[in-house]
Amino acid sequence: MATKQNKTSLEAIKVQAASEVGVPLKQNGYNGDLSSKQAGQIGGQMVKKIVQNYENTNK
Repeated sequence: MATKQNKTSLEAIKVQAASEVGVPLKQNGYNGDLSSKQAGQIGGQMVKKIVQNYENTNK
């Protein structure tokens, strides 16, 4: 089960990933109008960042 800290961390990763791929996110939290391509770009970038973080902390 996700804790509040985990949710906050994932949200920060999402915002950073969206910025890196050039997808604007709305501040109110609702981003249901994103295209599938945009959502996929954000998700893919998030996975890269999470894997990178895991590899860096488990060397």
